[in-house]
Amino acid sequence: MIAPGYSKPSPSNWAGKKVLITADNYFYAPDGESYKAAHGTLIAILSDKETLGIPTNSKSTNWYVQLGNLLIAGCQIHYAILCDEVDFSPATLEAHHEGKAVHSLSNVSRIYNADQ
Repeated sequence: MIAPGYSKPSPSNWAGKKVLITADNYFYAPDGESYKAAHGTLIAILSDKETLGIPTNSKSTNWYVQLGNLLIAGCQIHYAILCDEVDFSPATLEAHHEGKAVHSLSNVSRIYNADQ
């Protein structure tokens, strides 16, 4: 049962909203750092022809998401979550050395702020 007043979220009506997108692989952002996710205002979901000016073949993605100042290939998107805010604090990294967990703080967040 769907609650009264609830409308099922659909990427087609997400334009202008804040979205967190996780990627299948790390990517480099304009600041030169590598990230695994991006947060920002979803501007548009675009076709290959709109983005590249040409249609792609079956071995390439045929859609892209423009999120703030970032363009993400559809084939790299793992999750997309509507959310107004995220924590851009540096991530805590865990490694194991001589059988013990060692924690250290990353120098940057793993979430890129695409609206900056």
